[in-house]
Amino acid sequence: MELKNGITAIQVDIKIDGLTYNIIEEAFARTRKAREYILDEIMLKQIAKPREELSKYAPKIIKTKIAVDKIKDVIGPGGKMINKIIDETGVKIDIQEDGNVFIYCEDSADGKKALEMVEDIAREIELNGIYNGKVVRIMNFGAFVDVGGGKEGLLHISKISEKRINKVEDVLKIGDTVRVKVYEIDDQGRINLTAKNIDEENK
Repeated sequence: MELKNGITAIQVDIKIDGLTYNIIEEAFARTRKAREYILDEIMLKQIAKPREELSKYAPKIIKTKIAVDKIKDVIGPGGKMINKIIDETGVKIDIQEDGNVFIYCEDSADGKKALEMVEDIAREIELNGIYNGKVVRIMNFGAFVDVGGGKEGLLHISKISEKRINKVEDVLKIGDTVRVKVYEIDDQGRINLTAKNIDEENK
């Protein structure tokens, strides 16, 4: 029985002199019988095995690790970014100096959302990386897309679709989520994006 095997030690506090080995042996036997009765006749009938997943509302700790140089980005100026995450999700966040991040939550969905927000901010934008970005600005020559952590790239009007587009506003609006690929990061760190044939190129 797994429940019984899970008990690996018993603490015995003996303060009375004169206890014989037989008395101690009998005490262990009685406590074992009582323990097995509780496990078999009470606990096992209520739940035969551990739940595969914790209740959605059980308190949880989610751990992740970010690059040390990204800590300041997750915290933000004056704590702006981390407070935004906390306000939107209701979690508590502890960031340690070595980059370990602990997210304390009651609702697993809130914890997962906070984790995604933290990792989104700490993400390194890579050449040829594919991201689900959010349109934050629209110009007549294209749209600026946030690809994570406030890092914006330019999605030129010629890179939005295979079809000819006369106006960016005809296909995109601020707040839209768009799947983009980083095809260039220039010497000044400016990010250029494309939304054309992404899935076909990465098959």
